[in-house]
Amino acid sequence: MAKTSPRIDDRIAAFIKAQKMFFVATAPSGSEGHVNVSPKGYDSFRILGPKKVAYLDLGGSGIETVAHLRQNGRITFMFCAFEGKANILRLYGQGEAICFDEPGFDEKLALFPDFPKARAIITADITRIQDSCGWGVPFYEFAGERDQLIRTNAHRSDEDWRERRYASNAESIDGLPGLVKPEGDA
Repeated sequence: MAKTSPRIDDRIAAFIKAQKMFFVATAPSGSEGHVNVSPKGYDSFRILGPKKVAYLDLGGSGIETVAHLRQNGRITFMFCAFEGKANILRLYGQGEAICFDEPGFDEKLALFPDFPKARAIITADITRIQDSCGWGVPFYEFAGERDQLIRTNAHRSDEDWRERRYASNAESIDGLPGLVKPEGDA
């Protein structure tokens, strides 16, 4: 049976910090469109308060999370214990995306000092905290982080990186707006 908690307490925070990977789920409003679930790694999740979290969105193949959050704000984070005691933790909430070209981004990026380039910082006000048994989650041994995403960002100039973001993240797979190049940018 699932158990809810009123806030992210020390036990929940310790569980979150021990996980090497988490998942982010969002969906567009209505019955049409695609539900998106994205795996996340690196040291890219922060607990900002008892009901507030943030994660670093380094970029990827699509812009679904940002587009969905701008449309309706709904977001769910899921953490699974792949070692130790079985557990699944879900954080449900209302999220906001601040992208690299928007006011306030640099302040939020400071939460992640090891990452000089990121597409967005996602923050969420958590409305429900729930954990469940996780008995169906297999054991996995962590072998290390993949470095391709960091390397692909590091070797590009800032201008090239930004232009590639605008070109590849203009809209979601459902046609929702993604990154919009500010007017006046060449």
